[in-house]
Amino acid sequence: MATNVQKITLSPSRDIPFNKLLLSQSNVRRIKAGVSIEELAEDIARRGLLQGLSVRPVVDDAGVETGMFEIPAGGRRYRALELLVKQKRLARTALVPCVIREGGIAEEDSLAENVQRAPLHPLDQFRAFLALREKGQSEEEIAAAFFVSVGVVKQRLRLASVSPVLLEVYAEDDMTLDQLMAFTVSGDHSRQEQVFERLKTSYDKQPYAIRRMLTEGAVRACDKRAQFIGLEAYVEAGGTILRDLFQGDDGGWLQDVALVDRLVAEKLKAEANAVAIEGWKWVEMAPDFAYGHTYGLRQLRGETIPLSAEEEAGRDALQAEYDRLSAEYAEADELPDDVDARLGEIETAIEAFDARPITFDLLEVARAGAFVSIAHDGTVRIERGYVRPEDELPVEPEVAAEDAVPHVGAVAAMRTGEAVMADAPEPEEDEGLSALSDRLMTELTSHRTLGLRQALGERLDVAFLAALHALTLKSFYRYGSDSCLELDLKSVAFSAQAPGLNDSASAAAIHARHEGWAKVLPKDSADLWEALRDWDSDSRSGLFAHVVSLSVNAVHEAWNRRPRALNHADQVARAVDLDMAAAGWKPTVDNFLGRVTKARILQAVGEAKGPRAAERIAHLKKGDMAREAEALLAGTGWLPEPLRGAEPEAGEGTAAQDGTTAMGEDGSHEDTEDATDIPPAVAAE
Repeated sequence: MATNVQKITLSPSRDIPFNKLLLSQSNVRRIKAGVSIEELAEDIARRGLLQGLSVRPVVDDAGVETGMFEIPAGGRRYRALELLVKQKRLARTALVPCVIREGGIAEEDSLAENVQRAPLHPLDQFRAFLALREKGQSEEEIAAAFFVSVGVVKQRLRLASVSPVLLEVYAEDDMTLDQLMAFTVSGDHSRQEQVFERLKTSYDKQPYAIRRMLTEGAVRACDKRAQFIGLEAYVEAGGTILRDLFQGDDGGWLQDVALVDRLVAEKLKAEANAVAIEGWKWVEMAPDFAYGHTYGLRQLRGETIPLSAEEEAGRDALQAEYDRLSAEYAEADELPDDVDARLGEIETAIEAFDARPITFDLLEVARAGAFVSIAHDGTVRIERGYVRPEDELPVEPEVAAEDAVPHVGAVAAMRTGEAVMADAPEPEEDEGLSALSDRLMTELTSHRTLGLRQALGERLDVAFLAALHALTLKSFYRYGSDSCLELDLKSVAFSAQAPGLNDSASAAAIHARHEGWAKVLPKDSADLWEALRDWDSDSRSGLFAHVVSLSVNAVHEAWNRRPRALNHADQVARAVDLDMAAAGWKPTVDNFLGRVTKARILQAVGEAKGPRAAERIAHLKKGDMAREAEALLAGTGWLPEPLRGAEPEAGEGTAAQDGTTAMGEDGSHEDTEDATDIPPAVAAE
């Protein structure tokens, strides 16, 4: 027996003049959300009213319709229309399409309209934006039409780079939007699908893991090699850059590593050829050289080309302008933008004047060479004027003048207690003056040596000067035998190269300081003693600290056990308040985290960020854990135990920690503040 199904009757619709409509108190929406009234009004002005209003007749106390209609559902659309009327862009009597409701409850109508409305799926939004883009609208036009940022449009359109296979997975809600966005880093569909298959068996399905898998082997845009060749040159050569529109990516990833290496080699070759034209015997080039690669080579001492009269006047004018602006705004809390920009321009111009080119003796250039590499900031690094031992001219034996007092062998005689040439006979008597015998000269100079030792031991100022002279000879000059002090200064090469050692902040500071001192020292070692005598005590102390620092060796080597030396290194570190975090060291996958056990990685994160942070990455595989730990430890200042400050031993003095002590010219001690790299007294020269 057939069942009669009652047919549904829909509410009638009709156009009602705007001035016959009013808001209902039955509208359940009280809190503003979504698109603003202003934006909705602009959308209605552009496209018209796409959705009618739900209204109910207003009746009087007797139940008779008044001709007015209240709106329980569609209040935001009404307010947008009201705004257009106030702006005189819509007539007060304009007809508004409405659905007239009579039965039921007004609040139920309002609630149903808002609750049962499903938001647009992001994939549908992407497809809609893509359709508009294919029909000729620009990204800016789409953004303006839908009141979203251009970035949002770009992000949605970027989903077009994801494999259709993955889009279907996302459409079935088997992938989150964040995961899908992570796949947009690469436009290679097959690569995306490979990573998706790997993801199925991986414990870690977070977006960062997807990005890492897709960019394995790529070169970061912030890498110094990428900065050296330039992103534009890389793209012009056919390279592709992976970008992440959804997260900061520091410029993206250069995907073609072989192309990067080729472009780097070509540009380095061009730079090396330009340097070779200067006449150097050899030029070596590489993206990186090991720290200490110049060890054992003599560096030439060139002459800085002086400023011309015109250049000197230009520099003085810039300095005067800089001083005037600095004094004028000395009390200002914040510099005006134009003044700040001008000061920056002046500083750059003055630096260009001060960075004068250096000329070398052409005969020396013919024996020397240069190194061409990439600095940490992506600029070319050229180190000119290094002479290899095999290219040095043979050293001529020293020949004493007839009236000179030789001293060779005197110290050796004092050490061994044996007379030099003891069996040599005394010369026979002669009517005239004759040269003293070697044996007698040795005996006399032995006495003189003891006399010098005694006197020097009571003159701290001269002893300091003599030691500084000897160590400076070893550090800056070819011949270290120009001193009667048998002091040695070893600056050994590192047995193992740590990652990034040559580009570290400490290496750059040491190199700059060494170059600064080299510029103010005399070219000829014979002039060094007099030059040091003329320096003030601060200048001599600063140079002494530098040359002594070059001999520090606190490297742990398995084949060379030196526990006492390493203990002393701890004492020196405490004396100088060494802070390796402040010196620029930070834990990375390459220099620490990728080379220790998972337990140590978790220990590091726990110490720096707390146990909960360590627990959040405890389930990861070691490689993933190390990368995540690097991000967590960034900026925390955490250091592994070998780089931390050692605790002072019992009874260890703290005088050295309270400040450094420099020697005055009269041999007394003067308390000074931290020594500068190049004291003003020397720099002024």
